[in-house]
Amino acid sequence: MFEFETYGSRITGLAVYRPARLVSNEELSPLTTVSPEWIEGRTGIRTRHHASEEEDLVTMSAAAGEKAVVSADIDPAEVDLTIVASATRRRRMPGIAPEVASRIGLPNSGAYDLNAVCAGFTYSLAMASNAVRLGEARNVLVVGAERTSEWIDPNDPDTFVIFGDGAGAAVVSRSDQPGIGPAVWGSDGARHDVLGITEKADGREYVAMNGPLVYKWSTATMPEVAHRACAAAGIELKDIDWFVPHQANNRIIKTLAANLELPPERVVNDVVDTGNTSAASVPLALNRLKDSGRATPGDNVLLLGFGAGLTYAGQVVRMP
Repeated sequence: MFEFETYGSRITGLAVYRPARLVSNEELSPLTTVSPEWIEGRTGIRTRHHASEEEDLVTMSAAAGEKAVVSADIDPAEVDLTIVASATRRRRMPGIAPEVASRIGLPNSGAYDLNAVCAGFTYSLAMASNAVRLGEARNVLVVGAERTSEWIDPNDPDTFVIFGDGAGAAVVSRSDQPGIGPAVWGSDGARHDVLGITEKADGREYVAMNGPLVYKWSTATMPEVAHRACAAAGIELKDIDWFVPHQANNRIIKTLAANLELPPERVVNDVVDTGNTSAASVPLALNRLKDSGRATPGDNVLLLGFGAGLTYAGQVVRMP
């Protein structure tokens, strides 16, 4: 039989890249069929970032990833794996991750892409943690990056006004004590057509979403996942210091928090200023928590990613 040593894993670095262009509801409203007041009232979103042509997925991922490696205070040569979660790259191959690792300067890093859409970061974080725990990697760079602004149709306000662009990154490192709990995940592929890319009559592809069904599914299903993630980490929901859900829209975030009986001041809300950034939303929100100064290293943070697929994953992590 094979014998191998296992380790703990923890997040040691966090960083983000937000595109320079900030788009307000007032700017979007004339391009679609709804008012700025309707947008904020329906989604809670006031602004979102849209990437320029120069801010492609590789550029944003590399910028966030490089800062995350610096934040972790590790030698880039000791990053053994790079995972990039994204669902919005038009070029099918090669993947983003190898180019990201090369551009940052990670000479010994394996690299692959992962597509679990809005749950992409939480899935990738689990893969990174497992690689570290099994001794396959000393440090893993995980990036969630999206350019959803390329895939939205002004004639569909339910999607046009909520999505934004950006990248968030984390470094997962070997640790004496566990700092990332087991992932609790699942899917409901029978509802794959509730949210995804559809082709219009003109041949172009856009995101299409059945908003009411997404709201009903996420608010009904995710509370149980949250409890299961806490149980897998050996704690109860009352032990959670912070809740960082996928930043779908403000209504979903508030309903989830209420269903879980979590106080609003412990729920991280980045969607108001950043919009829904799919796989980038959880790391962007987690970094916002770090930058706010409200969290203390070691705090228990419940992460919850969910969306197209329908796919979801959650885990409890300790704040770096």
